[in-house]
Amino acid sequence: MAGFEDAALERVRAARARLQAAQEADDAFEEAQAAEELEDALRVAHDHGVADDAGDSR
Repeated sequence: MAGFEDAALERVRAARARLQAAQEADDAFEEAQAAEELEDALRVAHDHGVADDAGDSR
């Protein structure tokens, strides 16, 4: 399970970084895509009981 948990957390971190970069670039289209990816990554982590970087599972 540790491999899955690590991958899920990395996906959340990458999605957050992508969202931040899009916001800093003022790219609305990229921001929307990144936000959707982050929501999906958080949902998958939550559904499998993986706590995200903020210390909670959602």
